[in-house]
Amino acid sequence: MTERLALFFTGLPPETVTALLAMLPVTELRGSIPWATFVLELNWQGALGWSILGNLLIVPFILLLLDPARRLLGRFPLFGRFFDWLLARTRRRGKVVERYRAIGLAMFVSIPLPVTGAWTGAVAAYVFGIRFWPALLAIAVGVCIAGTIVTMACQGLIGFWDLSQRFL
Repeated sequence: MTERLALFFTGLPPETVTALLAMLPVTELRGSIPWATFVLELNWQGALGWSILGNLLIVPFILLLLDPARRLLGRFPLFGRFFDWLLARTRRRGKVVERYRAIGLAMFVSIPLPVTGAWTGAVAAYVFGIRFWPALLAIAVGVCIAGTIVTMACQGLIGFWDLSQRFL
């Protein structure tokens, strides 16, 4: 999936590709850091920095526009079902956020697994009524922690992933 998305950005500077991949909900920094490290051959600092920047750039827009989008588009059956599914799924997976609020949100986003990134964190902040600034700060902390973990894994400092074999 990351490869197909990255091919779409062919011709752009590696830093831009890294930030754009990190902005997307299907890759976020869990896909952009390994791609930047192994394919684009950015150093770990560049891969981490551009991925965090890209991943966080989209968060304020999600936090600010999710409710208006849900109210506007939710009137249409297809979008209404999508928002119902998204919010129900987030409630089921967001028990730590519901219990610990902003600290739980940071913990949730910091886990470098699928569906625990900034996008889902922003939806969880909306679902559980966490205000904009605490949510943004918690998501930023979580993204930085997750990015550090993924970067360490890519550098071979954490042995539970052998990402070099996947991308080479």
